[in-house]
Amino acid sequence: MRKIVAALMMSLDGVVEAPENWTTPYFTDEVWQVTSKGMAASDTLLLGRRTYEVFAAYWPDKTADDSPYADYLNNAPKFVVSTTLKSVTWRNSKLITEDIVGQVTKLKQQPGKNITILGSATLVRSLLRQGLLDQLGLLLHPIVVGTGKRLFEDWTAQAPLKLAESQVLSNGVLFLTYEPQGR
Repeated sequence: MRKIVAALMMSLDGVVEAPENWTTPYFTDEVWQVTSKGMAASDTLLLGRRTYEVFAAYWPDKTADDSPYADYLNNAPKFVVSTTLKSVTWRNSKLITEDIVGQVTKLKQQPGKNITILGSATLVRSLLRQGLLDQLGLLLHPIVVGTGKRLFEDWTAQAPLKLAESQVLSNGVLFLTYEPQGR
């Protein structure tokens, strides 16, 4: 069975919103190696509505000359979880609007590599609550952002996790991989 792996950039104060505004000074070859490894292990994206809208407005006209992420993001199958969108137009995108748990479970059962969630904090929280998230990957940046959406905003339940992997990068960024306890 495929794994659903969340990949988020997070500040020390838990902010995951708009990482393009505060991660740039930390983007090094080491960070690229970590993110490249994640892309190589994945062949499908699972996105929430807000992340999809931001990505779909930016990435479709980008090429490998613009960013090493462009080919992966544009060509990978994308499943967009939303109860408000009526359609998706970005190449290789499909909309999931109903029976989200059932549809994501079916997606996990299909052959293939990992399914990666980029950003999409609301979706990450929902799948963690539902027991569908297999890994939570964080690039924890040594910066306090102060304002912005936090990963566990309004979270009130306990969710025991175990540290599966950790790596300290030379720029002070920590790469942390957590899995739900008991897996």
